Amino acid sequence: MMIGLVRQLLLAADEPERVELSDVEEKLRQLGGSAESLVKESAPPIIGALVVAGVLALAGVYLLGRRRGRRQASVLEIRRI
Repeated sequence: MMIGLVRQLLLAADEPERVELSDVEEKLRQLGGSAESLVKESAPPIIGALVVAGVLALAGVYLLGRRRGRRQASVLEIRRI
């Protein structure tokens, strides 16, 4: 009985199962399908986050430019005699 198990293990090790082209194609289709569904599900929140980040970036640039403009602007004082 033990010899039979050893023989089966040795024979199984000598003849590895071949991977067919159809197996590879099937696995790639499975992976591609799950990736496509993930992209479709996460697209709207990502677009919203990008819009918010863009608005915040523009507001920050505007405020920093306005501050810099105030600091570098010369002050003209007119006195009446």
